[in-house]
Amino acid sequence: MLKQKDLLGLKDLSKENIELILSTADEMRKVVDSSPKKCDLFKGGSMATLFYENSTRTKSSFELACSYMGGVYTSLNVATSSVNKGESILDTLKTIDSFDTDIIVIRHSKSGVPHVFAPYVKASIINAGDGTNEHPTQALLDMLTMKRAYGKIEGLTVAILGDIKHSRVARSNIWGLSKLGAEIKIFGPETLLPKGIEKMPGVKMCGSLKEAVSGCDAVMGLRLQLERMTKGLIPSMGEFAKKFGVNEEVLSWAKKDALLLHPGPVNRNVELSYTVVDGDQSFINEQVTNGVAVRMAAMYLLNQAKRS
Repeated sequence: MLKQKDLLGLKDLSKENIELILSTADEMRKVVDSSPKKCDLFKGGSMATLFYENSTRTKSSFELACSYMGGVYTSLNVATSSVNKGESILDTLKTIDSFDTDIIVIRHSKSGVPHVFAPYVKASIINAGDGTNEHPTQALLDMLTMKRAYGKIEGLTVAILGDIKHSRVARSNIWGLSKLGAEIKIFGPETLLPKGIEKMPGVKMCGSLKEAVSGCDAVMGLRLQLERMTKGLIPSMGEFAKKFGVNEEVLSWAKKDALLLHPGPVNRNVELSYTVVDGDQSFINEQVTNGVAVRMAAMYLLNQAKRS
């Protein structure tokens, strides 16, 4: 059972707790695959989503996770909420908390927001992405996808490619994968590599795309986050695709049955070519399905911890 109130990142989550979430998510996947998709593991529970940034996969999967487990949820539309009247994040959270909400899922463009405000509410806070810091449930679903394919994480080699600088997904994956014994190979434009990335645990910096992808068990492309970039970080989308994108030839450098992963949404023919996105090695849709199972597991375990 988890001991903490919140799920804010994988940097501070123990190996044992990561493994607990993954094993629980593997059981939750049975519910996701069943018909009807129902269990009572969150019956009587409530969840609220508070997204200050756009989302399709993460927000929808949290809502489905709550529904599948018998809970109720509300989704706060920030664009039409009192936020536009000047209400602070803290006051918004306290309002939601006053409804005796069990779990609040928050996404924000500023790094550290969930960490700062979690101590001020009784509800369990789940970080659905904070700036360029972390996105823990995305990394957990990525790891679940690998674990279900290979039966393990330890000993796997994973390439993470592209816009590392702005990617909270990359950071959470590095923290999580390294704790479970995987090697992480990093490659991207120098302008899109954050300072100090080479010092993170388990990371091997690569000098070429071929070096990064060769012999890997999983190849993860990352979305070019143009909304977070200043001008001049890449010469053009076309140039990025030529030098850093994954196509059939690039994927052939990895192991024969290597998984192709991407957190979505994909800029087709930029990070990944059309052929590999829709190819046999693409596990992108499997990641989406596993996302529901991971979020079910996180919500269930946090709620159990709070009630114990």
